[in-house]
Amino acid sequence: MSSQLHLNISLLTPGHFRGSWRVEGNNPGDFVDPAHFRRLIRIAERGHLDAVFVGDSPALSSDIHHAPGLGLDPVVMLADAAAGTEHIGVIATGSSTYNDPYNLARRYLSLDHLTGGRAGWNVVTTQHPAASANFGFSEPPDKDERYRRADEFVDVVAKLWDGWEAGAIIGDTESGRFADPDRITPPGHRGPILSVAGPLPLPRSPQGRPLIVQAGASEGGLALAGKYADLVFSAAQTVDVARNLRTDIRGRAAANGRDPDRVKVSTGLITVVGGTEAEARRREEELRETIPLEPALRQLAGQLGLDPERLRLDTVISADDLPGTESSLPRSAGFAASTRALLAGEPLTARQLIHKFAGGAGHQLAVGTGEQIADRIEAWFRSGATDGFTIMPGDVGTGLEAFVEQVVPHLVSRGLFRPEYTHRTLRGNLGLEVTETAGRTRKESFT
Repeated sequence: MSSQLHLNISLLTPGHFRGSWRVEGNNPGDFVDPAHFRRLIRIAERGHLDAVFVGDSPALSSDIHHAPGLGLDPVVMLADAAAGTEHIGVIATGSSTYNDPYNLARRYLSLDHLTGGRAGWNVVTTQHPAASANFGFSEPPDKDERYRRADEFVDVVAKLWDGWEAGAIIGDTESGRFADPDRITPPGHRGPILSVAGPLPLPRSPQGRPLIVQAGASEGGLALAGKYADLVFSAAQTVDVARNLRTDIRGRAAANGRDPDRVKVSTGLITVVGGTEAEARRREEELRETIPLEPALRQLAGQLGLDPERLRLDTVISADDLPGTESSLPRSAGFAASTRALLAGEPLTARQLIHKFAGGAGHQLAVGTGEQIADRIEAWFRSGATDGFTIMPGDVGTGLEAFVEQVVPHLVSRGLFRPEYTHRTLRGNLGLEVTETAGRTRKESFT
């Protein structure tokens, strides 16, 4: 295991407490304000973080009455925001269910070239029930169907990204020969679900290939991660759950003939940072008071496979109350498995779970001073539970800067995190080698 941990930041706006747009330091219009995202990504780069991560869902949030959803197209937004940066990676979420491989591959490779090799694609299969109607489907595909398509989809996208060999661009001004067509290979894919001729009209990525990221912990999601993912986002409430998940993912990578060290696991961590513990607790309480409890209760019921008509805020939930297996759940299997492990130690009320999950995110919550949160990060990392964390500020308007200024210096002083960037690509930031067939950088390709 590397001696250096990796840190990403989730730019969910206004933050991971869903009502955080109501607290000081945030603005209701931030979720569509380009200046807001430009400011955040510059702060993240100031902390020498590996990447910023942006989620996406191709449907209006069912909770729009209480909080903004995922509004801007993440690829478009990150292309704009990253223009003022040089090192930090940009990871955008894209659905394999509601996209075509060719267009998605082109968009993400375009983002990768525009950032000089700093882009990543977070593969999701989209379980939002309202999304299917936006794409001409009468009902959403089931989980197995979504993951069958995702497996073939990711394979096709990777082939499209690899279509241009190193040296395909000649750029000979004397002869007028721009490129060698013999070094551009179309995938010519004809599979059980997809048919894509290719190739793309873009040369290979400056980092070899955009990063492939995966976030599901169902059997289908883990199989996809073991086969393709460079980075896996995980949700875990306990060290044991996190460590077991990381071991599972590494084993699946090895079973697919891959080097397990080339797959990094990043655990979600919701943070509320204060100059003192009391200050952090006051901020947490302020954020908690913004959580719309009834919508959060409905969301919790759906995530855990419980009857929303019978679940009440003061209902005590134990591990035995959850469905026997996570595979049958319509929502995140990883969330349910992590919650089961948490409740095995102590039953909690639905209200307590909502507060612990910051209103529904399902990730662990760390509240305290910069030193206290650094202690938590160090303990998990040194235990072998994770390769790093995706930080999810309770409110991103003030929480990101608090993490960079108050937590990161402790991690640097302990030798756990870099004091400066040493690479300009996302793969370089993460310690993942550029693929052997990678082309030259954009500038080198024409000199």
